[in-house]
Amino acid sequence: MQIYNSITRKLETFTPIDKDTVNMYVCGPTVYNYIHIGNARPVIFFDVVRRYFEHKGYIVNFVSNFTDVDDKVITKAIEDEMTEMEVANKFIQAFYDDARRIGSSTKYLAPRVTEYMSSIISYIETLMEKGYAYQVDNDVYFRVGKIEDYGILSGRKIDDLKEGARIDVNTKKENPLDFTLWKATDVGITWPSPWGEGRPGWHTECVAMINDIFGGRIDIHGGGSEIKFPHHENEIAQNIAVHNHYIANYWMHNGQLNIDDKKMSKSEGRIILVKDLDYDYMGFRLFTLSTHYRSPINYTDEVLTNYVKEWEKVRRVYKQSFYKLDLNDALEIKGEQSPELKGIELKFMDAMDDDFNTANAITELQNLVKYTNQIVRQKDTESNLKAAIDLFETFFKILGLDPGVAKLTAQDKALYMAWNDARRNKDFDKADRLREELQDRGIL
Repeated sequence: MQIYNSITRKLETFTPIDKDTVNMYVCGPTVYNYIHIGNARPVIFFDVVRRYFEHKGYIVNFVSNFTDVDDKVITKAIEDEMTEMEVANKFIQAFYDDARRIGSSTKYLAPRVTEYMSSIISYIETLMEKGYAYQVDNDVYFRVGKIEDYGILSGRKIDDLKEGARIDVNTKKENPLDFTLWKATDVGITWPSPWGEGRPGWHTECVAMINDIFGGRIDIHGGGSEIKFPHHENEIAQNIAVHNHYIANYWMHNGQLNIDDKKMSKSEGRIILVKDLDYDYMGFRLFTLSTHYRSPINYTDEVLTNYVKEWEKVRRVYKQSFYKLDLNDALEIKGEQSPELKGIELKFMDAMDDDFNTANAITELQNLVKYTNQIVRQKDTESNLKAAIDLFETFFKILGLDPGVAKLTAQDKALYMAWNDARRNKDFDKADRLREELQDRGIL
């Protein structure tokens, strides 16, 4: 299995630290608003990463945090006359609702920054003890210049960064590149610390939580490409200072999702919230996975509409095949794969092993649709059809696609049989009435 490692900029064979376990951390949302469709991309992709590792038999310890203390959270609380915790709780619940809409699991460890304040303060104290942090008044900063490898993830050079940093010089800092570990403030929620009342800087929160939860190096650290610098770069710098390694053996970053070839912008009205997406959510999930995760995606209504139609085609063939077996009481039989099905499965898994190439994997899902569509109308193909259904369900589980198809009840089956009888007897009025009822039940 090959993974593109952002820190080495090459494909590498995946070897977990512990033989049967994958420890992974993905930066989660700052909870001051509803998530938009760009925020949804890592929620979908890294959910698939977790699913595929589990399919391969690994135990996956998946962690994705909530940043529930931030200037944006405080501003929102002031605007809406709420407390910061009320704002955070509202949008954490909204995030879970949206994650379920797009088919991503919410059953993982989701630490909140406010729950790890003592660990974050302790982490900053360690940085100060080691000489990598310094206090000015009641603020604390990280000494970037002490990290020889600074810029290793983003590929940026310290000298080039210094030139840019001089535009906005904070005279408190020893170096314009030094970043805030602890911010003294009396605005919004604060915590007592050895340096006075305040709250932590964003870049320290994740690395301190990883340190507390995992206690050492992890297998995978993930997130969107837009936070590679400075957030992930600064995480690495701090971890080099404390543990002398890069936190994770593999760094993974997904590309951005743009609208009409432009970055999403709330101020320009170019943004779509997940909760307001007026399309089938499984179609949207298929759309996001149909481009390799490291490449940008360009959203248009027309493109998404095409993927919604494509998903409906997949679902229709699966449903038709599932119900054919169910009506014949053949859902529990043992499926026997044909050479064609074996080839489709092999190519699907090869694609997933090749840096989670979901785009190529979905091509094999489409090939499965074509193959199943050919055999579903044939006689004496129940074993092969059952094998196709089993393969559909394997692909659905890995990709997180839910066709929403359940076994027929006895009443459903009776209704279906009556509809078939009416058609054979050319009782078209009755057949039309029964067909309408079957459609209302979602069977046709």
